[in-house]
Amino acid sequence: MEVLYPRCAGLDVHSETVVSCVRIQEKGRARHEVRTFSTTTKGLRALREWLLAEGVTHAAMESTGVYWKPVWHVLAVSIQLLLANAMQVKNLPGRKSDVNDATWLSDLLAHGLIRASMVPPTQIQELRDLTRTRTQLMAERSRYIRRIQKALEDANVKLTNVMANVMGVTGRALLEALVSGVKVDESVVDACRRGKLKSTKAQMMEALEGDVRPHHRFLLELHIRQYDAMTRDVAAIEKRLEKLVEPFRVEIDLLKSIPGVKAATANALLAEIGPDMSRFPSSSHLVSWAGLSPGQNESAGKRRPSGVHKGPRWLKTTLVQAAWAAARKKDSYFRAQFHRLRARRGPKKAIVAVAASILTSVFHMLSRHVPFRDLGGRHFDHLDRDRTAKSLIRRLKDLGLNVQIQSPA
Repeated sequence: MEVLYPRCAGLDVHSETVVSCVRIQEKGRARHEVRTFSTTTKGLRALREWLLAEGVTHAAMESTGVYWKPVWHVLAVSIQLLLANAMQVKNLPGRKSDVNDATWLSDLLAHGLIRASMVPPTQIQELRDLTRTRTQLMAERSRYIRRIQKALEDANVKLTNVMANVMGVTGRALLEALVSGVKVDESVVDACRRGKLKSTKAQMMEALEGDVRPHHRFLLELHIRQYDAMTRDVAAIEKRLEKLVEPFRVEIDLLKSIPGVKAATANALLAEIGPDMSRFPSSSHLVSWAGLSPGQNESAGKRRPSGVHKGPRWLKTTLVQAAWAAARKKDSYFRAQFHRLRARRGPKKAIVAVAASILTSVFHMLSRHVPFRDLGGRHFDHLDRDRTAKSLIRRLKDLGLNVQIQSPA
């Protein structure tokens, strides 16, 4: 087999150590040398000096958690690195060891058998860290809302029955009144009501009548304090994001033109795929990389059902959430696509198809720097007018109606 990189290395990265195997092809024979280094900065610098002394030009490592990142930052300035998907470079069973793994990676790299994973620039990596942290904080903040609701239910305070958001302006004022221990009467309810509410004052008074003990007040105060702290953290992240996305303001504005995509979603999409679409040969490659295209399961000429394969969970979750929002927009292509597929394949598969369409649009928009152009809710009707007419006539006949079709003059 042809050797593409005569001087390369395989790195088996762990939390405390990194095992490096240098493979040097000389006179038709391969020579391997294995050394173990510490993952401290001093140890990684020693690894870099050794690789450069051996004339190594390329090195490969598995994407093991976050342990590969410090190694990447130290070595990337001097050596061409490849980040490999651990699922695609597995060795044979029963031959698992750190030395064997590093040697196997060096052999695969020497013959060009490793498909490199995408490693975005440092600025995009920082943006990705912030968007993912914001998502985690928002999810955790929602959990504290549920904990507040649980404490209210335990005290038999049915606040969730009379308002949709207990942490809104009115709900927050009532919670603070309950925590303070004051008697909640009509005057307190009147002072806490803000804006327009469906529930009447009598309904709110009935819902607030419960058995609130000091234990409940302590829990409510604790959960509210945690909720406020996370709200401040989310605001700080969003302020930081505004500075980081400023160089990509044009791309963000293009993404926000897509139905269902707002500022937070646009930031997350840009952080996950980056602004440069040249690394993907086509939109189909991007959709497949995101795990939104169906897998293949064919044998002996028979095709078996196969769901979508695994992909970046942060990107897939963001796209599916945007797809649900886009499917609710009236007279839009995404809504028509969702309802067209839901009748035959179900809502879950239909929403994945809408998410794939959104990502396809993102690819072409960022590649050509053009805004989103909606094809409209009647797009599928105009694709094949005769087929649409026959389908509607058949449905009318099923209802026992006789229909005569006459083309306009």
